[in-house]
Amino acid sequence: MSHTDIVISGFGGQGVILTGIVLGKTISIYSDGYATMTQNFGPEARGGACTAQVVIDNDKIRYPYVQVPDIMIIMSQEAYEKHEPSLSPDGMLLFEEELVEPGPARDKIRMYGIPATRFAEELGNPMVLNMIMLGFLSGTSGLIEPIPARNAIAASVPGHFIELNHLAFNKGYQYGKGLVAGEMLAGKISG
Repeated sequence: MSHTDIVISGFGGQGVILTGIVLGKTISIYSDGYATMTQNFGPEARGGACTAQVVIDNDKIRYPYVQVPDIMIIMSQEAYEKHEPSLSPDGMLLFEEELVEPGPARDKIRMYGIPATRFAEELGNPMVLNMIMLGFLSGTSGLIEPIPARNAIAASVPGHFIELNHLAFNKGYQYGKGLVAGEMLAGKISG
C-alpha cells in the first residue's frame, strides 16, 4: 500500500467513525502499515453530518490530515455534495447508491455504488451498513485484505455483534469483487 488519503462521510448513526476506526486498526494493527484518523461531526447525536478522515501508508505518517482524498466512501447526498469536489482526479468514489445520486463521472474517477442500506436490512440490522461499505472498499480497491479487516472488526464491536458484522463485511466484499470482475470482463479496467 502506498500513501492513501481516505474520506468516509455520511450522517450520524451510520457508523462513519467506527468505519474509520476499523480501517485504521486493519492497517496499523493487523497489517504492516501506519494509519491516522481524524473525525468531525455535527452537534446532533444522530442525523447530522459526520466525517472520518483516514491516512494510511507503508511508512510513518508525518502529516495526519487528508490533503487530497484518493478514496471517498460516501453514505449521504449531503456528504457527496460537500466532499466530492475535493476527490483526486484519478480517485475512487464508493457510494451508497440508494441514498446518493452522484453527478456524472469526471476526470478519471472510478465510481462504484452499492445498495448497502438494503443489504444491511436483509441481514436484519441496518446498523451494519458501515461494515458493508468497508467490505465494499476491500472488494473494489484491494486496499485492505479481508482477514486483517475481520480481525479489526472483532476487536472493535461487541462480541455478540461480531458474526453479524463479519457477514456484512463479506456481503460488501463479494459485491465489490463482482463489480470489478464485471468491469475487467468488459475491458473497462485492466487487472
